[in-house]
Amino acid sequence: MEYLQVSAADDFRAEHIYKSYCSTFPEDERRSEDQFRQLFKNPKVKVLAILNELDNIGYLVLWELTDFVFIEHFEIFSEFRSLKYGSEMLAHLFRTYSHIVLEAEPEHLNDDAVRRVAFYSKNGFSVIDENYVQPCYEEGKNSLQLLLLANWQPEKTDWIKEEIYDVVYC
Repeated sequence: MEYLQVSAADDFRAEHIYKSYCSTFPEDERRSEDQFRQLFKNPKVKVLAILNELDNIGYLVLWELTDFVFIEHFEIFSEFRSLKYGSEMLAHLFRTYSHIVLEAEPEHLNDDAVRRVAFYSKNGFSVIDENYVQPCYEEGKNSLQLLLLANWQPEKTDWIKEEIYDVVYC
């Protein structure tokens, strides 16, 4: 697998990513098109196309923050799921970054949430905050009660949440 940084919003890969992003994530869990396009101007953000033998199989939106990397969005396209690509991508991130944080829907919401949390647990993540609230992306959208997961056990999570709120959702 290869990871290609998409550096411009008008790149055809960015357009493909945004189209899938909109169909996969509910409106409250995603940025508007303008907000998405602004990601490419932010030096802390990497939008990565995940490639396998020239096939574009997914994407990753991550933020390189002070002492950890925050995965804002991660998707393996539906036709490539259940082929271990997601686990392989996370293993690559573990080799690249020592501290990784991400959000997930609580298991009580639905079967997909149960599968996602199990997937992240199987791949080295554990819940570090059960009372995490993802701020709304913009006026008119709702904040969300989510789980905060990490690949390590920080003593406290306040500093992690504060940086996510101040940098990612500002």
